Amino acid sequence: MVGRSKTPWSVLTFLVSVLVTWSMPLWADAQLSAKPIVLHDFIQKRAIALRDRALEESQAYNLVKSVTMEVGPRSAGSSGDKAAVSWALRKFKELGFTNIRAEPVTVPHWDRGTTVMEILSPYPQRLVATAIGGSIGTAEAGIEAPVLAVSTLDELKALSESAATGKIVYINERMERTRDATGYIAAVQKRGFGPSEAAKKGAVALVIRSAGTSTDRFAHTGAKKKLPEIRSIPSVALANADADILDAQLASGKTVSLRIRMTARHLPDELSANVIGEIRGRERPDEIVLLGAHLDSWDLGTGALDDGAGIAIVMEAAHLIGQMRPRPQRTIRVVLYANEEFGLSGAYEYADKYAESLIDHVLALEADLGADPVFLLESRVAENALPQVNAMYALLQPLGIELGGNSAFGGADISTIRDQGVPVLGPRQDTSRYFDYHHTLNDTLDKVNLRGIRQNTAVYAVLAYLAAEIDEGFGRIPIVESATE
Repeated sequence: MVGRSKTPWSVLTFLVSVLVTWSMPLWADAQLSAKPIVLHDFIQKRAIALRDRALEESQAYNLVKSVTMEVGPRSAGSSGDKAAVSWALRKFKELGFTNIRAEPVTVPHWDRGTTVMEILSPYPQRLVATAIGGSIGTAEAGIEAPVLAVSTLDELKALSESAATGKIVYINERMERTRDATGYIAAVQKRGFGPSEAAKKGAVALVIRSAGTSTDRFAHTGAKKKLPEIRSIPSVALANADADILDAQLASGKTVSLRIRMTARHLPDELSANVIGEIRGRERPDEIVLLGAHLDSWDLGTGALDDGAGIAIVMEAAHLIGQMRPRPQRTIRVVLYANEEFGLSGAYEYADKYAESLIDHVLALEADLGADPVFLLESRVAENALPQVNAMYALLQPLGIELGGNSAFGGADISTIRDQGVPVLGPRQDTSRYFDYHHTLNDTLDKVNLRGIRQNTAVYAVLAYLAAEIDEGFGRIPIVESATE
């Protein structure tokens, strides 16, 4: 067993880890001073040909189209979740993967229901809002209460114990648009911890300005952090445009009152699966290069960017490698994880199931930030393996990618095996526009960047091929105890 959290609500823990990692310097002296290994001419030529083929011929876009059209939204425990498992098994077979299987994972099942939110006074208006994942509903009549507005989560924490008694707390913190997702990492804390902090202060409900960059009327969902010792209160996210409406009424100096009616509810756990397919290695088949993405999505859009694009990138990268003759020495394993959005159920299950064989996992990569281009390559490998990383980078540099440091997060789903010593690579995508759509009704196929998803496929294909082919490994990294609640 890995150091599993006491509850499945650990996404925010990992987001904090990402923030710490991504705030480190992008350039590491050790990385810069490590001389690349010399790749065999045959391997280098094949890697370049693979890269160029992915840029021109990748069918990743068609895979995103398929999962969004044939399955659509696939939140944990839903009928869409089950349909996604069937879709993935079928696609792995069509693409020529072997050792295809669905490994059972128990997942939570939360139903969003409906959310109706309106300003009652001073100037009545209907607002666009959605439930925060994991929220409870209201009574049928709803909740009516005055608003207590704060600018940040820290400001809410600083209030006295009874400051919000009988009130609806509103956290009005705007998200900064950034290329590297740090704006989201900062803004999302109010969604994760806001409900419990508002409850501690006596609030009857929590409203937040959406943790997203869109100014359209699309509310941004996502999970709250569950703290069993704190009472649950209804919690909703307002579309940014509607948060501006609420702000204007608050600025009038008059008391603002809201009514919230929600039917969100928790249902019994369901059975889902991690779906796995492999491209078997020719000489070292028991050594694994893992490519990961998550199969689930939130229920509002069709999950095209989050994480349909990631599914397509890793499946197509491995598919292209599988068409090579001869195939690389090591096995490429693609893992489509269950329930990333609502607690990393599949990630923990995989780490538990394969605990004894993680020593054979040579390297892991994850795709989970949409379809815009990779701009930076980071790693977290043994220091003596930096020459291998630098040799890989040399083949990706023509794609407009920079070399980062050796402190990569890697991704939420592979973090559970990274913390057990598995080395990771972290291709970082440009997220400048990603959070306009992420976790909203607007996460649909038309947002997928064709050139971007092909560039991503090329990056993942080259990295996976070289990791599976070159003789040198990537060492082990220090084992980290996963945070507990």
